[in-house]
Amino acid sequence: MFPEILTKARFYLELRLEGSVDSTDGYFMECSGFQRSQDVIEVCEVTPQVWGKEGRSHGHVVRSKVPGNSSYTNITLKRGLTMSTTFWDWMDSIGMGAWSDQRRNGALCLYGQAGKEQFRFEFTGAWPVSYKISDLDVKGADHNIEEVEIAVEGLKRLKV
Repeated sequence: MFPEILTKARFYLELRLEGSVDSTDGYFMECSGFQRSQDVIEVCEVTPQVWGKEGRSHGHVVRSKVPGNSSYTNITLKRGLTMSTTFWDWMDSIGMGAWSDQRRNGALCLYGQAGKEQFRFEFTGAWPVSYKISDLDVKGADHNIEEVEIAVEGLKRLKV
């Protein structure tokens, strides 16, 4: 059986925050920032090897690269503006100085065309960095967009 292709127009992301009173904290149609990078540590060693013309040179420099710490970019979520104040309240709590209590674990669940969860990204230690609503224009026919950026300490992709 072939895996389902996740087309751009027929999927959505569901956000679930640990400790929330709601079963789902938001549905999103746009997300960016799923990036993990690995630091590279370069180690230089000198071997006791004898080398060179007539064996007169001692020691040979060997460079090795080993993995260092992983880092994750901030995740930006966008959706049409809703009546929910979940993100605003979360950000407000951070601004009031309760940031250590507001770090949350959670998941972004990706659903396919049939409405079934295909895989999820679980994150740890998240907190909101910014909250933005698009410019309001009563003459326009476009939807207003709510955008929230969250910092994450860890990100793991899981199969369902």
